Parts: sequence; structure tokens; C-alpha cells
Amino acid sequence: MEYKIGLIRGDGIGPEIVNEAKKVLDAVCAKYGHAFCYRDMLLGGASIDANGVPLTEETIREAKACDAVLMGSIGGDANTSPWYKLEPSKRPEAGLLGIRKALNLFANVRPAYLYEELKEACPLRDEVIGRGFDMVIMRELTGGLYFGERKTYEENGLRTAVDTLVYNENEIRRIARRAFDIARKRRKKVTSVDKANVLDSSRLWRAVVEEVAEEYPDVALEHMLVDNCAMQLVKDPGQFDVILTENMFGDILSDEASMVTGSIGMLSSASLNETSFGLYEPSHGSAPDIAGQNIANPLATILSAAMLLRYSLNLDKEADAVEAAVKAVLKEGYRTGDIMSEGCRKVSTTEMGSLVASKI
Repeated sequence: MEYKIGLIRGDGIGPEIVNEAKKVLDAVCAKYGHAFCYRDMLLGGASIDANGVPLTEETIREAKACDAVLMGSIGGDANTSPWYKLEPSKRPEAGLLGIRKALNLFANVRPAYLYEELKEACPLRDEVIGRGFDMVIMRELTGGLYFGERKTYEENGLRTAVDTLVYNENEIRRIARRAFDIARKRRKKVTSVDKANVLDSSRLWRAVVEEVAEEYPDVALEHMLVDNCAMQLVKDPGQFDVILTENMFGDILSDEASMVTGSIGMLSSASLNETSFGLYEPSHGSAPDIAGQNIANPLATILSAAMLLRYSLNLDKEADAVEAAVKAVLKEGYRTGDIMSEGCRKVSTTEMGSLVASKI
């Protein structure tokens, strides 16, 4: 089969890690007889440098013409990069928010899985880890506080800022159904996270999620306040299967979950719309301090490519092969610096990519 894959190499370490994920995808093509036609496009800081804006209409058009898009990280050092001297709407992250909105990528899927080989990197005690954990965080991505109206003004001599948190029932219902669909294929449990004891938006969230749950009698639903969920993630992460939550809460909780696994460099993510199209990226940032040094961990991006194969191209066997290749390389003791432990062999970004590709 032939597929069109968009590549947004991004900023910082983005080009390095995308190159290694592409190497693995090429190995999949060679093994299974597929053809991937790659289309490069710009976003974030790279787009600012080339076009003066973080997202162009051309990038949106090219992305829409693809079956899926694989992206490296975008952005730079907020303290030193000239990108962050621009007004907020012209900064790299505005491009990311813009493409999510333009492509209607409302569902962000972030797995958090503890590899047996990386237990030593987990900051939690053995008795807390237990037999490990395997969860998915389903985060609503195009509504809420990040997309509400905002303004900064002066009132009575005081600088004042307002951000607006808005959700309607349709936005909540569609992300809830995605969460229940995924839970139905896993361990059949959804934990819906909100702040319903304080926020009207959360009270609506809880009511709509309960309505959706009636459509899935085989899936258990529990509600949890966001502050309690943050605590439970470090107290007993094994209790979670699918965590469903709104945009800002999901942003925070998914980063917490990533560090519980031992390294954010291992965590993939998918941003999906109502079709099979998705944008796939690692959960970590652009790490400009190590860019160009060939030491970044490409595994989160490689695992994001596996999600691309599974969710957008419906190539489950090929996705399984990529995930198995990552596990095999870890089992043989190869590590990048961020997941290095005693007795293992330290490898570079390109070496790790080649090792995974060789196991396909």
C-alpha cells in the first residue's frame, strides 16, 4: 500500500528524532511491502525563520492532503530565543495550537507505560510500582482555557488579565466517546477527571460523561477531582486504565504521568480528529540545550510512528513490530543518556534509531 506521510521536523532536537523515526518507518516499508511518500512541511520556530509566522496556510493544506503527519518537537529556549520576543500569537507554540484547531485535532491520546527494562528509572518505590502500570490519558485538545477568549487590560490602575474556560456538551461528548472506545479495547475502565466541586464547566463535563457512559454498559466509570488524581498518579498509578480529562488538566497530568514512567523521552502521543487522520509527536519538548549533539532519545518519536501506523493507517501488525523492536533493543541493554543505568550500553540518537530499525 502507498501512503502520504507529512513530516514536520520542528525545532531543537526535532529534526534528529524525526530522522530516526523515518528510518524505522522505512524499515517497515521494506519488511511489509508498503510505500510511504513523505512531504516535508514547516511549523513553529522553523516556520518563523522561513516565513515570519509559526504556521502558514500552505502547511495546513499540505497536512490535509496527507494520511497522517509525524512531528518532532517545536519551540526553543524562552529566555534566549528571539522567537519569544515576538507577540504571543507569533511564537512557535501558537503554530501548534493553530494546526490543532485547523485540523480539528480534538482528541489527544498519550500512553504511559512502564517498561520492565526501565523500572530502575522510575522515581517511585518498588512497592508503589508493583507489577507496573499501563494507562492512556485522553485529553480534550481544542477547547477549554487554552482556546477561550483572553485579554489583558488596566482597571483602576491595576493590570488585569482574563482567560475564559468554555466547553459545550458536543465537545465533551465526542472526546468522552473516544475514551470509552479505547477503554473497551483495554481493561474497560474510564476515570473522568474534573474540578466539579468548583467549576461550572466541570459540572457540565461530569454530567455529559455520565450520559455517554450509559452507551457503554461494559465499561466502568469513576469520577476523580484533578488534585486527587495528581496525588493518585504517584501513590498508585496501577489503578488507572483510561484517564479522560479536559485540556489544561490533561496537559498537566500527562506530563506528570510521563515522569512517573522514568523518562519523558519514552512517551508517544497522537492527536486525532473525527476521521482516521492524526498528528503524531513525542510528549517531550524540543530540548534546545542538547540539539545537534546526537544524544537525544528518539524512542518517543519512534513509538509515535507506531501509533501512526495503528491509528491512521490501520496497520496493527506493523505497529506491533515497531513496539516489539523497541522492547527488544531495551532488553538487550541499549540506552540513550536519559534512561541510562548501570550495566547498560550508552548509544547515540542515530545508533538507537538504527538498532530499532534493524529489529523490524
